[in-house]
Amino acid sequence: MTEFRGAFTALVTPMKESGEIDYDGFHKLIEFQIKEGIDGIVPLGTTGENPTLDESEEEKLIEIAVKDAKGKIPVIVGAGSNDTRHMIKYAERAKKMGADAALVVTPYYNKPNDDGLLRHFEEAAKVGIPIIVYNIASRTGRNIPIALMKEIAKIPGICGVKESSQDIVQIGDIIREIALPRKNTKDKFWVLSGDDPFTLPLISMGGEGVISVISNLVPAKVKALTSAALKGDLESARAIHYELVPLIKAAFIETNPVPIKQALCWAGLPAGPARLPLGKLSNANAEVLRKTLKDMGII
Repeated sequence: MTEFRGAFTALVTPMKESGEIDYDGFHKLIEFQIKEGIDGIVPLGTTGENPTLDESEEEKLIEIAVKDAKGKIPVIVGAGSNDTRHMIKYAERAKKMGADAALVVTPYYNKPNDDGLLRHFEEAAKVGIPIIVYNIASRTGRNIPIALMKEIAKIPGICGVKESSQDIVQIGDIIREIALPRKNTKDKFWVLSGDDPFTLPLISMGGEGVISVISNLVPAKVKALTSAALKGDLESARAIHYELVPLIKAAFIETNPVPIKQALCWAGLPAGPARLPLGKLSNANAEVLRKTLKDMGII
């Protein structure tokens, strides 16, 4: 059984100035991540600008990710939609193309009730690929409360959650009431932070890791943080956490992935611009980001 533990990178999708995807750059990013010791990659997420990709682009990116990473590290493919029929299609595609799991976000904009959400994830699980729930109310308008998460977690095939509620009490409840009782069973429920600032507190409460944005740029550092925390070496983990705080702040100074793509470009890694409707980083925020990267010795 695939383990979803440690540091996973929510990969950016590198673009050319023309707006076309830089597929060679995508190969290079995956190679960089594997070389730096990352535990897994997550293409086609929000950081990968999934809402602006067409299906042929998505399929090419999945093909590259699976080919480059298969047998080395797990590949979790974004398969979310606010239309259950489309979500099923995307999960089936992830399975067919060899992904290790599908990341299925809470349906956005139409804000389904509890019955609709439960049934949405039941349909996802029927596809037959491990499903990781993505709970991010700030983007979807709908939080999954603990009572409903407990019901979703009972569905065979639902293997974990990328938790981005930014609610430390809710995160603790998910770990205490769902994950820990299943920790030493074949039916593990993996709790991963969806927010870089919460990686250390989530692991210290019994969670398993992070799907990180800043690890696009500093995968070895994020890996070191999660490794130390998972071993119980909180002193070392705390030191790395505080070292990374300035980068975390700067990486989210504007809407993700605009700052992290700019940072990657300055660091000499392929990223390119974000697609509209995401615009360029403002001059003032660009200066903050640049100073942060220089102060940390990244550029």
